Amino acid sequence: MFNNFVYQNPVKILFGKGQIAQLGKQIPADAKILLTYGGGSIFQNGVYEQVKKALEGRNIVEFGGIEANPTYETLMQAVELGRKEQITFLLAVGGGSVLDGTKFIAAAIPFEGDDAWQFVTGQAKFKKAIPIGSVITLPATGSEMNYFAVISKTSTHEKKGMGNPLVYPTFSILDPETTFSLPQRQIANGIADAFTHVMEQYMTYPVDAQIQDRFAESIIQTLIEVAPKTLENPTDYEARANFMWAATVALNGFISLGVPQDWATHQIGHELTAFHGIDHARSLAVVLPYLLKIKQDSKREKLIQYAKRVWNLSGTDDELVAGAIQKTEEFYEALGLPIKASDYGVNQETIAKIVKRFEARGVNFGEKADITPAVVAEILEMSIA
Repeated sequence: MFNNFVYQNPVKILFGKGQIAQLGKQIPADAKILLTYGGGSIFQNGVYEQVKKALEGRNIVEFGGIEANPTYETLMQAVELGRKEQITFLLAVGGGSVLDGTKFIAAAIPFEGDDAWQFVTGQAKFKKAIPIGSVITLPATGSEMNYFAVISKTSTHEKKGMGNPLVYPTFSILDPETTFSLPQRQIANGIADAFTHVMEQYMTYPVDAQIQDRFAESIIQTLIEVAPKTLENPTDYEARANFMWAATVALNGFISLGVPQDWATHQIGHELTAFHGIDHARSLAVVLPYLLKIKQDSKREKLIQYAKRVWNLSGTDDELVAGAIQKTEEFYEALGLPIKASDYGVNQETIAKIVKRFEARGVNFGEKADITPAVVAEILEMSIA
């Protein structure tokens, strides 16, 4: 049954060449801005200069060094700086991880409790947040048009999601040209990440949500089509623009309206990143194919639909199910992502730690809450076999 839903997305998107020049018009003139960024790539690709030019004469404080998996420890340094400087606006410049971290900073600066990690664990409620804007230079997470973030805690080897409408960006600027100089590995990861985001919302069971299904399938087909083009020719503007927008709409909430969602692949993948430091997208590639194999009966109708509509396969239902899973594996591998967790050193010891952690939390995953810690073990054991 098509589920009831409420949808409101307040994010203003400025998409295309030269849009960073509009930045000054998006932030209040009297704002004291904390500019956040990652490892410094914005200095090499010209984005920093464009941002500074657009904000010439503004009151700006900078904080760099936010990691690819933003850590609580680093982010709390930014929180202390933000409080000290009485920041009134946050501007994230970089990839989704920088923006994720900035969402945490936005909520933590005005937080009056003892431990802001409680936002991530759900023990503390969001009451207010500093406004955020973003200039996105790496398509992948969709963080630019949603209110979710994923934060890691180094001291406890945890990686968890958080979210609240208070940390929606007020605007996001997406200029495909800012992505031209990115390494192929990051682009491949971004494509895989966006692809898996769609699969988490689509690959469940049918509820006759025809618009959402067709929209989801079109995003997947776009990623399949533009992946080789944008990897082979990074300055192909049309291919990169289509990829960048696909990554945004993959997780801006639209394709999830009225439909069941899974997200087990992400939950398991987060643990692999926490324990082994595996790139986020690569952790997903070593989970999803095996999850689909183990849950193929409960996902059968959608696997058949996916095989026919996305991959144009034909044959018996059993052949379509097998073909759908095989095509998924081949897609990740064509991007250069291994589909075996064992390639990253994951072994029975890691699996035992992950299962123990899920047992302690008392949680099951999946659209039917039937992916128990024991099933997680099965998925990971298949991935290291």
